[in-house]
Amino acid sequence: MTQVVLGENEGIDSALRRFKRQVSKAGILSDVKSHRHFETPQDKRKRKAVAARRKRRFHK
Repeated sequence: MTQVVLGENEGIDSALRRFKRQVSKAGILSDVKSHRHFETPQDKRKRKAVAARRKRRFHK
């Protein structure tokens, strides 16, 4: 769970910026997007294979 405690003289803008940074580092949005729809095991294998191919291509 991501939490941001507001400092004494801290503005809401900087706290919001810190919150967004923590959420992106924790990978919460990508996790929510991946669980938005049901994915069959076949689709999951296909997606992982495509990701592995893409990763292999860029790391040569």
